[in-house]
Amino acid sequence: MSPITVTIRQTPSDSDQKKPESFSQIPDHDLEAIGRNCQFEYCHQLDFLPFRCESCKGTFCLDHRTETAHKCSHAGEWARRRQAANTATTSSLPLEKPTIYNSIQCSHPACKTLIDTAKDPAVHCDKCNRKYCLKHRLREEHDCSKLIPLGARPGHGGSTPNDTIKSMFSRIRTWGNNATSIGPNGKPKPTSAASRMVQVNTMKKTAKGEASIPADKRIYLHVVGTSTTQRPDPPTSNLFFDTRWKVGRVLDDAARRLGVENLNNRADSEEAKLRIFHIESGEFLEFSDTIGDGKLKSGDTIVLMRGAGVMLGK
Repeated sequence: MSPITVTIRQTPSDSDQKKPESFSQIPDHDLEAIGRNCQFEYCHQLDFLPFRCESCKGTFCLDHRTETAHKCSHAGEWARRRQAANTATTSSLPLEKPTIYNSIQCSHPACKTLIDTAKDPAVHCDKCNRKYCLKHRLREEHDCSKLIPLGARPGHGGSTPNDTIKSMFSRIRTWGNNATSIGPNGKPKPTSAASRMVQVNTMKKTAKGEASIPADKRIYLHVVGTSTTQRPDPPTSNLFFDTRWKVGRVLDDAARRLGVENLNNRADSEEAKLRIFHIESGEFLEFSDTIGDGKLKSGDTIVLMRGAGVMLGK
């Protein structure tokens, strides 16, 4: 009888096991693994610490543990399973929106800082319910006392809705009569083309809008928020919009940036809905019109008016 060869060795160290291999060592607590013979055709030596091939599931000694050494019949199978598992795990993970490309700007009318990013975190003001950059986070810095909190519904006090609407239209007529002479800053409006260009260039320095809008598709407007008898100083700002946008989208974007409550998609009553009034033409804009159809030009003023549809019979 030929002698039986027995191989006894130490377990590989942790550093030897870090790299993924096509074989794995059978744990010593597996009683069936004690004293297994290598399954390679020309070996069959007894090994007390055998290896299992992860491709063909055979048991081999130290010398024949690799796929090449024992001429594995399913070579590469473990690698394909590993790659498929990694692909499935990667595809199942939800995609996170990178906050570094956030387009939310500071709510201060003169600030164009992008907030909610890793570099510039947003600071929420619990009084006016708006978000600001670190520079304008204090109430004194953003004139918090003059702002109506976002989400708050202004009351009518002792006046009726019709009184408010009449007051609104009275103010519109005054604005319309002065449209050719008074600019959005309350100063005499420039009459020459050169002066108007200077005014538009000044607006561009503080105008806020979506950064993704191409420069050649922008129209710069001075926007005034809702004006009622309860608020003689409505919110105002220089904003820019895409000339391809419909008036309805311009209204939604302007209301959001000025902090004006917009109930157009929720309210059934015209008294609560907003409409856009163009000061220079003295007309209300239709929601389906395109803002860049030629009626408006950079430097003009538009006003967000609530309840105008009642008087217009809309």
